[in-house]
Amino acid sequence: MSMRLMFALSLVSVVIAAPCEAAQAPSKYPSRPIRVIVPYTPGGITDVLTRMVMTDVGKELGQTLIIDNRPGANSIVGVDIAAKSNPDGYTLTSVIPAHAANQTLYPKLPYDAMKSFAPVSLLGTAPLIVCVTNSLPARNVRELVDLAKAKPGQLSFASSGVGAAAHLTTELLMLTTGIKMVHVPYKGTAPALLDLTGGQVQFMMDTPLSLLPHARAGKIRAIAMAADKRAAVAPEVPTLIESGVHVVGGTWVGVLAPAGTPREIVGTLNRSIANVVKRQDMHDRIVQLGIDPVGNSPEEFTHFLRDEIAKWGKVIKAANVKVEG
Repeated sequence: MSMRLMFALSLVSVVIAAPCEAAQAPSKYPSRPIRVIVPYTPGGITDVLTRMVMTDVGKELGQTLIIDNRPGANSIVGVDIAAKSNPDGYTLTSVIPAHAANQTLYPKLPYDAMKSFAPVSLLGTAPLIVCVTNSLPARNVRELVDLAKAKPGQLSFASSGVGAAAHLTTELLMLTTGIKMVHVPYKGTAPALLDLTGGQVQFMMDTPLSLLPHARAGKIRAIAMAADKRAAVAPEVPTLIESGVHVVGGTWVGVLAPAGTPREIVGTLNRSIANVVKRQDMHDRIVQLGIDPVGNSPEEFTHFLRDEIAKWGKVIKAANVKVEG
């Protein structure tokens, strides 16, 4: 009887243990929808590129991917939500150069631009195109610089907001050339562009996606590209470097996960992003937007982000850039 009892008890213990072990075993990632917070309104370059790439990432991973637009406070509102989310791979955020600039612009940022996140991948980069209003008698960069030096503080430049890539690249241009223009920040590219075409402001940098169609339609004048080489989307436009001004600046879109997200999950997301970005059809779609596809490693994106924080931090301090409030 004792042997039979021992055998029966062992069977019971196996039956009880099996469900416990199953409950403790980690589920395969991803097992439910993934949310990607876009800290800007729909329709801009950040939103468009994030949707293009990450929607297909969701398909590759076999899960629904939800884009959640949370604009506000120069991206801080949406990025802060991601920073404080559970680091399980089910909440991500896309970021642009403003994320790097905010680390210096805001002394009381509710998160750390590096320490609060696990970089996943850089999706793509885009140069900034330099445009002037048609009424300005400057048809190239040298003429613009000469005009601005002759009228210090009388020309104005528009941007989509304080700390935007276009704003800081223009500040770098002024520091490099010794000119001074008045910054007029707008709440987005659209209203800034409206005043540029109307002549209320004289100068503006932004992405080719935003400005090039208007330049080709004759509404504004494109005079340079803030890049180290001519852009495939506008090979007729010379670079600032070709024009004698050694300034390079652009925008980019990358994906971050909250700090503490398991390396295995970050790796899974990174590999899927790389696969999607390097797929020929997706590559071609991205290039048509004037964006250079990237899809680099988490380590490479980490170094890139650290360099961007340092670069724009120096410009912000040298130009004494401040945010209101």
